[in-house]
Amino acid sequence: TCCTSCGFGCNGGYPSAAFSYWKSKGVPTGGLYGDTQTCQPYFLPSCQHHGQGSGEPCPATVDTPECKKTCQDGYPKTFDEDLTFGSSAYSVQDSEEAIMTEIYDNGSVEAAFEVYEDFMNYKSGVYRYLTGSYLGGHAIKLIGWGYDEEAKAKYWIAVNSWNDGWGEKGTFRILKGEDECGIESEIVAGTPKIDTYFLE
Repeated sequence: TCCTSCGFGCNGGYPSAAFSYWKSKGVPTGGLYGDTQTCQPYFLPSCQHHGQGSGEPCPATVDTPECKKTCQDGYPKTFDEDLTFGSSAYSVQDSEEAIMTEIYDNGSVEAAFEVYEDFMNYKSGVYRYLTGSYLGGHAIKLIGWGYDEEAKAKYWIAVNSWNDGWGEKGTFRILKGEDECGIESEIVAGTPKIDTYFLE
């Protein structure tokens, strides 16, 4: 909400710009709605987005919250004291091997891909685009990879932000090594400044 160059708030944005903002300006700690142990917990309660679950359906539209440079009441640090920074922010080469190496060496990466109508109905298995109109771009987190014997297909394991009632408990698998829906073309990552996480 505070990065004016990162995109359009709740209407989407640019992952590479968000990582650069983390490195140059820092971001406060956050958590789930109602969390009292972080500076700025998420502003909405958990809801069901494109899936089945125990919570209420998400609102159709959400206004982007105002940029606030304060922590929630009762939190023991000031906003500036709480900020964490990245030591690096970078793009990862759009090759299967480079992405695997990055995940193996440094942990999860952020990816952006093209969403089509059939993705909205994903339940399980290795996703590949089959039918439907283009709906827009979407950013997710890649955390690993594997091979599905039944489908005879390599896949990336991705974490979505929609809820744990969608897909495979909030995750999905997407075809790996063929840049399916552009999944391997816009990989960004970064490393934290470790001292900002451990100073008391």
